[in-house]
Amino acid sequence: MISQLTGTVLSVGASAVVIDVAGVGYRLLATPATLAGLHSGQKASLATHLVVREDSLTLFGFDDAHERDMFETLQSVQGVGPRLALALLSVLDPHALATAVAAGDRKALERVPGVGAKVAARLLLELGGKLSLPEGASPASAGAPDSREQVVDALVSLGWQVKAASAAVDGASSGPIAAADVPTVLRAALQSLGGTRG
Repeated sequence: MISQLTGTVLSVGASAVVIDVAGVGYRLLATPATLAGLHSGQKASLATHLVVREDSLTLFGFDDAHERDMFETLQSVQGVGPRLALALLSVLDPHALATAVAAGDRKALERVPGVGAKVAARLLLELGGKLSLPEGASPASAGAPDSREQVVDALVSLGWQVKAASAAVDGASSGPIAAADVPTVLRAALQSLGGTRG
């Protein structure tokens, strides 16, 4: 099992980063907040989770082991696979997700694309008391001065048109978006877009 990768960032896309480790480029799917803090040429270290399927190997990357552990815990819920677990962490950062589950906030969970009433109910039922933040946890530090493009790209990758995504992001933020604010802006943009795509 690959639990961590440390190397040089080769490229950062809308939904994934490629990290060079000893001459091998590893592609890792990650949340917009994680991607916003990565830049080509920089040294990076990500906690990872490897998903093995009959026809594929997929790596997921996380800021730290706690976020990865939460990703793995989410998949213990019936109906939640790795892609949906990543979507949950993309819209609700670990703190917000743990808070929503603890408060029984089904509406917050249903704002995540792919999470309907039944899945939200299962998340609340099966995760009660299982999600927590580490001692002294604090919001992620800001990376790039403006992560607007990352948020727009994330919305496009979730199925919205560039124009609609861009307008939603503009409506959700009043200026440059710091990396630490990506989850908040993404949630607000998703809420304004609702279920309308295309």
